[in-house]
Amino acid sequence: MDAKSWRCPSGHCFDIASKGYVNLLTTAGKNPKNAGDNAAMVKARTDFLDKGYYAPLADRIADMISARASVFAVDSGCGEGFYTARIAEKCPDCFFAGVDISKTAIAHCMTRVHQKKLSNTAFAVGSSYKLPFPDSSADELFCIFAPVANDEYARVLKKDGRLIVVSPTADHLFELKAAVYDEPYKNRPNKYGLDSFVLEDEYSLEYKEEITSQDDIYALFSMTPYFYRTSETGMARLKALDKCDVTIGFLIQSYRNNKI
Repeated sequence: MDAKSWRCPSGHCFDIASKGYVNLLTTAGKNPKNAGDNAAMVKARTDFLDKGYYAPLADRIADMISARASVFAVDSGCGEGFYTARIAEKCPDCFFAGVDISKTAIAHCMTRVHQKKLSNTAFAVGSSYKLPFPDSSADELFCIFAPVANDEYARVLKKDGRLIVVSPTADHLFELKAAVYDEPYKNRPNKYGLDSFVLEDEYSLEYKEEITSQDDIYALFSMTPYFYRTSETGMARLKALDKCDVTIGFLIQSYRNNKI
């Protein structure tokens, strides 16, 4: 790495963008302009998350990481950087690297850390299934509502490294779904196939939020997979909501790398 580019052992060179991130998806067939969250999605996530509705989750993970001094942590599928930036701000002695497939999201990550004047972060446009880190280099790796890559996480984490995976609890956003759908359903547990890891602990963080802004309700729903599977009738119901008391629930699972 020099002041203007990153270089890999094979001789590939990746220029550092003016905002300070690196785009590792520049080969044919991997167009970051069409991958991951687009500008509208990034705006919706930013508008909602910046209101602090999910701040307790970021603070919980920060508490977990800050218990270990001077760690290198990876945020895999970091999105627009809300969690990375908030956790890095609360853990100034640790260094955080965020990776996401969306160029738009990563550019926004840089805006976040510049605004907060954080110097303990770095970001790259890249895939969770091909992380730009050496073997056994990370102390912590967290994945929040993002694809999980067993083999790559096992490669990157140290022998005693920890993987933190966050998924929705059964009741997460149930009241919102009940307002939109005739037959709302609870979330089912995710099956990740983490054969290289041992589950050490899991913790459910649940609380109620009164959302009184129609814009916030719409932004929240647009962050979910339900948004793209909802009928016109359901969308009309969503747009008519001006308030909603909703359960916010996160299942935080902590795994240890099972390296020999």
